[in-house]
Amino acid sequence: MIYLSLLIVLIGAMAAIDARHRLFVFSQPVPALVTLFAATAFFLLWDVIAIDQGIFLHRESPLMTGIMLGEQLPLEEGFFLFFFCYQTMVLFLGYGKWRAHRAKSPGGNRPPVEKDAP
Repeated sequence: MIYLSLLIVLIGAMAAIDARHRLFVFSQPVPALVTLFAATAFFLLWDVIAIDQGIFLHRESPLMTGIMLGEQLPLEEGFFLFFFCYQTMVLFLGYGKWRAHRAKSPGGNRPPVEKDAP
């Protein structure tokens, strides 16, 4: 249960950053949510295929709920993949927004300082 709680807190933190800077879901909610859920579904399918091939294996842990979405696929994996996709988009779009802001700000786009030759 601890792991799921931590993931929910982290998703909330990503949502707060997203809301503050209007980066992804809070910028264009419908396309962002479609993208976010499609990416999460893609990675869940990836996990299912890996589980079927014996690549991924779930081990019991007292930190987890024990609720399974499928054989060898814990509930927490769905939340982790959702967080992973959301974090990636917030970081990617946040970096782009930061670069654009930096380029517009005075002194943000200075050429490199050349040192005098001895």
